[in-house]
Amino acid sequence: MGKYVDKRLEELGATRLFEAGLGDDDANLEEDFITWREQFWPAVCEHFGVEATGDESSIRQYELVVHTDINMNKIYSGEMGRLKSYENQKPPYDAKNPFLAPVAINRKLNKGGDRHLMHIEVDVSSSKIRYESGDHVAVYPANEASIVNKLGEVLNVDLDTVFSLNNLDEESNKKHPFPCPTTYRTALTHYLDITNPPRTNVLYELAQYASDPKEQEFLRKMASSAPEGKAQYLSWVVESRRNILAILEDLPSLHPPVDHLCELLPRLQARYYSIASSSKVHPNSIHICAVVVEYKTKTDRINKGVATNWLKNKVPCDNGFKSTVPMYVRKSQFRLPFKYSTPVIMIGPGTGIAPFMGFIQERAWLKEQGKEVGETVLYYGCRHEKEDYLYQEELEQYQKNGVLTQLNVAFSRDQPQKVYVQHLLKNNKEHLWKLIHTDNAHIYVCGDARNMARDVQNTFYDIVSELGSMSRDQAVDYIKKLMTKGRYSSDVWS
Repeated sequence: MGKYVDKRLEELGATRLFEAGLGDDDANLEEDFITWREQFWPAVCEHFGVEATGDESSIRQYELVVHTDINMNKIYSGEMGRLKSYENQKPPYDAKNPFLAPVAINRKLNKGGDRHLMHIEVDVSSSKIRYESGDHVAVYPANEASIVNKLGEVLNVDLDTVFSLNNLDEESNKKHPFPCPTTYRTALTHYLDITNPPRTNVLYELAQYASDPKEQEFLRKMASSAPEGKAQYLSWVVESRRNILAILEDLPSLHPPVDHLCELLPRLQARYYSIASSSKVHPNSIHICAVVVEYKTKTDRINKGVATNWLKNKVPCDNGFKSTVPMYVRKSQFRLPFKYSTPVIMIGPGTGIAPFMGFIQERAWLKEQGKEVGETVLYYGCRHEKEDYLYQEELEQYQKNGVLTQLNVAFSRDQPQKVYVQHLLKNNKEHLWKLIHTDNAHIYVCGDARNMARDVQNTFYDIVSELGSMSRDQAVDYIKKLMTKGRYSSDVWS
């Protein structure tokens, strides 16, 4: 889109002030932007004949207002839009008005190993929410209370202080960075991202609050475009996975005011999960399949995934109270073929199995309705058959019933040499080529974008090239055409 707009502006006779900036998310997007920005502003200032204000100035966008005498019913407690919307729920439900779905089931899927893979079902029967197989469920998580409390201690702040951040630009449509008035505790729990490594612009703004000149210089250097600073930021922040709490702990002279920190930190975003059910079979519930993220950083800290650890603790009945999840449904293009008789090839290792559970349930339902259903082929992969073969009983039953015409499973670590889904695809290349080229099969890939999805796509290039007697370029073009026609769909994440 950026390239298109740049090209059209040029075609329409616009005057170019500076080259368009392009970033590569496989590397360091933030670094790409800073390098571009360092040259952009001087060029703009020179063109318009204005003087740069200098890097030392820090302009606040919001002003702090502390409320000492306010009606408690006017204070936001985690709502995304309308005040008290969690107490008085009204459809339709969306990003600004999520539905508080009660958790009906939360069970561990894996039989062994050190990971925790879970299957969660939320009840949407009273919501009028509708979904289709392949859609995503968005959930709004909350940050862990222990991290929020530690931040309060380090910043020496009363977390229950009620405050607002009001935009200094009265003409702006965005009056506050997040729902206000609220408490610091609520802001740090529900509205702000406190667990991801902060970006360089945050470090630059925070530097002024370090009383030790060395720590101040260290922060400023990491926020600069100097090669040494970029390397330090990559090593000390990104690769060490230091979040804002870790940075405050490791730079003891750094004491920013909590209101400025709240202004600088990005919003805590909804997390999206491929729905692991079909509404034809489960119209009143939405199923989620996820793996709990937890790892040790280079600084020997334990970092936990915000949403997955929060979901893990959502037990159906907690001390007599129903656990709920703020959620809404995001529509997707990841859809089963319109014609039931069209064959489908599904490739989804690990939790990438999620949307295919919905697809398989739907194909089973169609068969029960007496419809003619095409071949339903699944390629699934996990580490060990005895540990993390997700939905094993269900999948084997679907195969036994003839819903799954092929169930191909790669256990990557059950033998000396690693075996992945792409190896199984190569083993079945003749059958796959027939399904794709002769029977107009649809291909679906779900899971890891960085390695699996790329390797699977390369395997299809190889199959098309070999069995279609095409050059590599022709094979790539063949797969691209499948994508254009909606016959090769991906639902992947990095």
